[in-house]
Amino acid sequence: MVHHSSCPLCLSENVVIKFSCTDHFISKEEFKIVQCQKCGFQFTQDCPDEKEIGRYYESEEYISHSNTSKGLTNTLYQVARGFMLHRKQSIVNKLTLKKRGSILDIGSGTGHFADKMMGGGWQVKGIEINDKARELSKVQFGLDVISPDEISSLPSDSFDCITLWHVLEHFHNPFKYADEIHRMLKPGGVCLIALPNCDSFDAEHYKEFWAAYDVPRHLWHFNPATFKLFVEKAGFRVKEIRNLPLDVFYISLLSEKYKKTSLAFFKGMIRAKFYAFHSFFNKERSSSLIYILNKL
Repeated sequence: MVHHSSCPLCLSENVVIKFSCTDHFISKEEFKIVQCQKCGFQFTQDCPDEKEIGRYYESEEYISHSNTSKGLTNTLYQVARGFMLHRKQSIVNKLTLKKRGSILDIGSGTGHFADKMMGGGWQVKGIEINDKARELSKVQFGLDVISPDEISSLPSDSFDCITLWHVLEHFHNPFKYADEIHRMLKPGGVCLIALPNCDSFDAEHYKEFWAAYDVPRHLWHFNPATFKLFVEKAGFRVKEIRNLPLDVFYISLLSEKYKKTSLAFFKGMIRAKFYAFHSFFNKERSSSLIYILNKL
């Protein structure tokens, strides 16, 4: 169990419990979301340590580690993934000003994004902690994927782009990864980090039922202000912020399911449309955000 007596981001000891969240997905256990009163950073308190956390991912329905389409929500996720893979590839090509280059995908899962980039002519390497997902990406796509233990073996200044799609919030030591990313990224290279936004309209509405808290798998809960503080400590600047427009639909559907509301699908879709419309005019209240980083 990992307990923080002070804020991991600004080191202030003025931290308070915001509320408790249930792990609706696997264990049904409760975990506290704690917020720093100085910088506003939120994190999961008393979370499992690195040796214990694995059992909280042990499900065939954990979507990033499998290709399941079981159930309506997962089916919709698979459909949306195809659309988002094309959008992510387009973003990388435009931001790097390259159609081909070297890219590292950290938290590559079952390898769909890495395969998309490799098919577009990029030299691709992946990092994935889950043994099954890592092996599946090798067998299915022929990808070069290593475990996180090997990250220090990768050469410095070697990647034009490094991506983390909803991954950083899972790391027990995100500061270490930020330092490694800074080391491996070429001068002028681009890092893209996608994260849930705990200041989003849907997070404000669903509170402890917000599916993107996803305790205890999500350890850190960023908003644009706290993420900016985090990356600046590692020698990056936030060049641009973009939203992931489809995430709010998946998250709202799950959140309604966790609330056990009647007609959860329809209520989730209606609320998601409402939040998507309003976040169009206020991007920093979007359900998920892509942060585009350059080295300072």
